[in-house]
Amino acid sequence: MTSRFRITLGQMNPTVGDLSGNAKLARDAWAQGKQAGADLVALPEMFITGYNAQDLVMKPAFQLDVMNHIQALAADCADGPALAIGTLWVEGAKLFNAYLVLKDAKIVHHVFKHNLPNETVFDEVRLFESGELAGPYSVNGLRIGSPICEDAWHPDVAETLAETGAEFLLVPNGSPYYRGKFETRLNHMVARVVETELPLIYLNMVGGQDDQVFDGASFALNPGGKLAFQMPAFDAQVAHVDLEQTAEGWRIIEGEKAHLPPEYEQDYRVMVHGLRDYMGKTGFKKVLLGLSGGVDSAIVATIAVDALGADNVRCVMLPSEYTSQASLDDAETVAKALGCQYDYVPISKGRAAITETLAPLFEGTKPDLTEENIQSRLRGLLLMAMSNKFGEMLLTTGNKSEVAVGYATIYGDMSGGYNPIKDLYKTRVFETCRWRNDNHRDWMMGPAGEVITPRIIDKPPTAELRDDQKDSDSLPDYPDLDAMLEILVDQNGSIADCVAAGFDRDVAKKVEHLIYISEYKRAQSAPGPRLTKGAFWLDRRYPIVNRWRDPS
Repeated sequence: MTSRFRITLGQMNPTVGDLSGNAKLARDAWAQGKQAGADLVALPEMFITGYNAQDLVMKPAFQLDVMNHIQALAADCADGPALAIGTLWVEGAKLFNAYLVLKDAKIVHHVFKHNLPNETVFDEVRLFESGELAGPYSVNGLRIGSPICEDAWHPDVAETLAETGAEFLLVPNGSPYYRGKFETRLNHMVARVVETELPLIYLNMVGGQDDQVFDGASFALNPGGKLAFQMPAFDAQVAHVDLEQTAEGWRIIEGEKAHLPPEYEQDYRVMVHGLRDYMGKTGFKKVLLGLSGGVDSAIVATIAVDALGADNVRCVMLPSEYTSQASLDDAETVAKALGCQYDYVPISKGRAAITETLAPLFEGTKPDLTEENIQSRLRGLLLMAMSNKFGEMLLTTGNKSEVAVGYATIYGDMSGGYNPIKDLYKTRVFETCRWRNDNHRDWMMGPAGEVITPRIIDKPPTAELRDDQKDSDSLPDYPDLDAMLEILVDQNGSIADCVAAGFDRDVAKKVEHLIYISEYKRAQSAPGPRLTKGAFWLDRRYPIVNRWRDPS
């Protein structure tokens, strides 16, 4: 048996349902591995299908197409290293999340996922059968164990593989980002290494899929938990990793250790990468958004330019008689700093026409929120008209604080196909603006320097739907609101928890009530990149009709 073993790792970006495109990525990685003299080329979990494919995997025609592509890939990659690839697989009437090893134009080994995640964004218990615990597979005489993603978060699969002769562990993953996720992964993998005394390679995919962004950051650990190499976060990359046999067993030869960015940079990159892939994978080239002169639309415009380039972003100011000159000036300043197109479309005449049309029906009633929301809905109508006319996807700009308590107008400012800041609380919006003004990276397509004028960041937030309006007229101050939302949404906490944190019980009850009565709005809202485990999409699934309120 050889004393050296080379693995080519494909930390790559598949697209759900693009079987031909994903197969091409696999062939390209395999070709690079062949050229580098690899024994094995490895790709992440469910790579050929893309991940998370949800109910698509249960469609029989899709299953057949996947299996045909796998057979073709085996034939194409016959003359060279083995290829390990994640896919769905059907045996009899059972559907599995599988990891296949292709060699000599054949499927030489199947691994079926045993521990199926059934929390947060995952529904695999409903989609797949659980595979039985099994032993390792052999490639060029080396016995390899492959716990698939969740299988490595529990001890049973890795222990079984070690007991049945595995000499190292290769863990394929479709593991999406949330804040602090890398440390969580690393801790679980160190535990598996300590328990089995085997080296371990953790291979993750990159790229955006709906609300999820896969952040890569693949790594390897030697026995004892020592980091042997670290691939970069978010970048698609093919890397060659060598193992050598020593007196103590197989060990991974140390390689490059990429620097992982800090938290604010990771979040910002997720928002940029999520939008970029959502656009690219759905076929849109350009976006537009309403630029109000406020902080939310300013950061969304900046994210859009960083993701797509200034030539592909249209900013539109839609002022009413309540729009201040400061907002007009600030919006124009941001658009000019970013270098994107800026259109000016006043809505006062249109609003007057709608008010006149409704006057006979509204006669005898007092003006209220209805009339305020006409402005927001008219802006939504105009922006959607531009979207239709120019083929540009409309971005919505509501932050997580507003989305949580329904401080947004359905069919108005909630209109749009994607919301880059949907999982970003208002207080973090301010800090993210400051971070972006102070930082620039080569993956940003926008200009460096101060792109969001400090006036926007520092002024009191307002929807400007009436004279002298401020957000604080309707909501607690954002630091307090966000702290309560962190407890009630992200931590799934109680009113008692809010009171224990120092908040007034009646205010906390009001916030809780607003969260529950806004479910119907969120059910119709645009997707946006997931930054936390409390994101409003698949992480939180509450009934729209719900009369329960916390009695504590």
